[in-house]
Amino acid sequence: MNTLTVRPSRLARLRVICLALPEATEKLAWGDPTFRVRDKIFAMQKGNYEGGRPSLWLKGADGAQAMLVEAEPKRFFVPPYVGNKGWLGIYLDGTEPNWGMIRDLIVQSYQLIAPKRLVAALAEGAPQKASSKGERRAPRAPK
Repeated sequence: MNTLTVRPSRLARLRVICLALPEATEKLAWGDPTFRVRDKIFAMQKGNYEGGRPSLWLKGADGAQAMLVEAEPKRFFVPPYVGNKGWLGIYLDGTEPNWGMIRDLIVQSYQLIAPKRLVAALAEGAPQKASSKGERRAPRAPK
């Protein structure tokens, strides 16, 4: 039996944060939701299988991975496959996540992955373009 182990409300909250970013889309890959800008992944929600530990993987700024994993190893981890490229894992199970911090880390990951023009549009608060190819979009997150 394949059970989604992340709480639906947490995945919904991740969608609101990620899809509010300029030209961000969601695409299912490897059985998990990935969040992309121009088809480059900036965040992915992992652990959606029986016995899996729900988590969020995202690109970290230089030094962020080591600092956060060392400071809070029960919350942060080095994800397999992409951890050697500076990606950071955040566990989403257990107590309520710190959504402000998660939002900041998602935005930072987006800024590291997105083209400069879109990063500038994010800073200016530019409206997002409509998505194509039937990809999932969400309204801008309230501030």
